Amino acid sequence: MTDIQDIQIKENKMGTMPVGKLLLEMSIPMVISMLVQSIYNVVDSIFVAQISEEALTAVSLAFPVQNILIAFGVGIGVGSSALLSRFLGENNRERVGSVARHGVILAIVLSVVFAVLGVLFTNSYALAQKQNEIVTNYTKEYLYIVTIFSAGIFFQILAEKLLQATSLTNYTMITQISGAVLNLILDPILIFGLFGMPRLEVKGAAIATVLGQVGGSLIGLYFNKTKNKDIKFTSEKFKLHGDIIKQIFWIGIPSIVMSTIGSIVVFVLNQILNKFGSSAIAAYGVMFKFQSFAFLPVIGISNALTTIVAYNYGARKKERIKEAIGLAMKSSFVLVSISILVMWIWPEQLLGLFNATEKMIEIGVPMMRTVSLSYFVAIPSVVAVGGVFQSLGNWQVAILQSFLRQFIILVPIFYALSLTGNLNIAWWSFFIAEFLDSILCIWWLKKDIRNKIDVL
Repeated sequence: MTDIQDIQIKENKMGTMPVGKLLLEMSIPMVISMLVQSIYNVVDSIFVAQISEEALTAVSLAFPVQNILIAFGVGIGVGSSALLSRFLGENNRERVGSVARHGVILAIVLSVVFAVLGVLFTNSYALAQKQNEIVTNYTKEYLYIVTIFSAGIFFQILAEKLLQATSLTNYTMITQISGAVLNLILDPILIFGLFGMPRLEVKGAAIATVLGQVGGSLIGLYFNKTKNKDIKFTSEKFKLHGDIIKQIFWIGIPSIVMSTIGSIVVFVLNQILNKFGSSAIAAYGVMFKFQSFAFLPVIGISNALTTIVAYNYGARKKERIKEAIGLAMKSSFVLVSISILVMWIWPEQLLGLFNATEKMIEIGVPMMRTVSLSYFVAIPSVVAVGGVFQSLGNWQVAILQSFLRQFIILVPIFYALSLTGNLNIAWWSFFIAEFLDSILCIWWLKKDIRNKIDVL
């Protein structure tokens, strides 16, 4: 009887609640948690910047690898979440529990794989950056820790996505905030050696990050175990199903591939920027922190949209899907506009938070103003890829658009414009890439609505 009631409650919320109210209810906790995550990312780098510009440069150079870890975590998380939401929409509760258990297994496998890769390749990666000895050593220290102890990030993301898929977004918010707060508390203690602890500098930042992720994962798994009535993690009859693993990766592969592409692109751009000095790399790394601040709330909305689209696609409710997409676009434009205004009005002050040198400010101010303009035109692609294409299993389009935007448009244009010796011109490549990509994404989105949603 309880199971039937739970299904009816879920249906009443996901399938019948006014779409605007549903999107708002699901988005707000995730937007708040994403904003907290953004603040933590910024503050984390502010602490590192107090060590030296070399330390900030090292963390910036480590970002592509760290982003790949997050990409795989988000990939299995999004895949598990969307598939789980689809089965909820179909009232297939047996498959719901099976999807969650397969997600846990995949998280364990990824933890082992990346720990091994971290041991084998971290040194080679750091040396490939062709930086001075201080930056190289800082890069190695940071990456060894975040790769070998990557289990925390995989399980935290999975736990958050499972809570999100079952509409328990308040617990998602608590999970993220708890991990971020733990990281922020530990950062100054471990970096600067407060309260009798040894001064660990960059190594301390990495340890604080890992412990924050582990703390968040434990809290998230606890909420799934005690509060999530839709998921049963244990089953006497459980066995691996290749079709479920295939579907999880099928849905999640865009996140994995796109973020991997993004990481490779950041690596390439860092190599191009290297000829302009370490200050350029450090400034570019700072810009990424504020970019995350601008887009993580939008990603929070997109994540909520993923669940709504997946559920209502399974329930064959096309009008709710289209209404949710429209509202997600409008709210994202509002949030991003605020971030752009801040980056235009106070770029020097923002850079000053990172103990920026005069050279960093000289490079960073025009960079932040120019690149931030691209955020506005990027919204259609962020919402469409993150909230729609993946929910519908249309991963080919998502991957193609990411490849075209970054490899075919951004990198060649950035490289060509950098040959002028004027970085202020080169930064416009970001706007050009996002503008062209959004035109393509809007066309693909209309096609998906016509061919997959309107036919429901």
